[in-house]
Amino acid sequence: MTPTRRQWLRWALGATASPAAHAAAGPSAAGLVWRERALLGFGTTLWLRAAHADAGHVEHALDEAVALLRHLERQMSLFDPASALCRLNRDGMLAHPDPALVEVLQLARRVSSHSQGAFDVSVQPLWAAWQRAHAQGRKPSEAELAVARALVDWRAVAVSPRALRLERAGMALTLNGIAQGYAAERTRALLRGHGITAALLDTGEWAPIGQAPDGRPWQLGLASPRDSARVLATLQGDGRGLAVSSDAQLRFGADPGDDRDHHIIDPRSGHSPPHLSAVVVAARSTALADALTKVMFMGTAAQALAQAQRWGVDVIVVDKAGQLQASGGWPIS
Repeated sequence: MTPTRRQWLRWALGATASPAAHAAAGPSAAGLVWRERALLGFGTTLWLRAAHADAGHVEHALDEAVALLRHLERQMSLFDPASALCRLNRDGMLAHPDPALVEVLQLARRVSSHSQGAFDVSVQPLWAAWQRAHAQGRKPSEAELAVARALVDWRAVAVSPRALRLERAGMALTLNGIAQGYAAERTRALLRGHGITAALLDTGEWAPIGQAPDGRPWQLGLASPRDSARVLATLQGDGRGLAVSSDAQLRFGADPGDDRDHHIIDPRSGHSPPHLSAVVVAARSTALADALTKVMFMGTAAQALAQAQRWGVDVIVVDKAGQLQASGGWPIS
């Protein structure tokens, strides 16, 4: 995952009803002063926008939010060789893990269990096999994928507050499918704890608080996975976290237009799921929404809509033909 690739998501699911000019300075009609932060983290650009009647108060809250994001990145990033996650992958064991890392891995286990392994943070060896082959101008062989699949099993990841352990030599974890959502969720909770009642957080996934500077609900535009300048739908925020996954982010084919092999890999088959191009999930937990975009990516549009009902969330799916379908609890236009 690269900053450029995640910025495609930022523009594809970007704020459309609140111009940036309102965010940087000046009180809104409700007497709120808006401030923002932009920083690099988790291999992408993170963007925080928040408001409070007291400019100094919102500045302090955003400073603490940035510190929290830096802390979470040190735990969960694959882009920092010194992160706790990279040390776990390298050593196979991590003693006295940070509570945030334990919490996100426990959530990942629950999603894996309830999705029959459709979501699995131990998928990293498969991703690495595709990446190595792509660097050599080819696709991985079935034999290479079989070797990698033998290292993929969420049940072989031991998680406790005392230690984390990978129970098979050669295993490796990636939290790229849940860490950004978790970071958005934790940051939103921190800002709320500071009395912030209006904000929009982009950590690669989205977490709104309250309303936009114009006093209306936050409006987010969903762009086509095939043409980021074309908005397929406008989503009206209702306070839930939003997460999106797309086959346009990173492709392993020699032809940039080939959407068959991409960074979303079914942990059970070792291949990219064939039916969908984009999935958006709205859930009270942004971390859960983030993980569920991968669960729902594994099947057809009809299966994703059924999964949404079972998980108690809402989903929008775009299939390979560009057709959009949405569950009933989410107003779109």
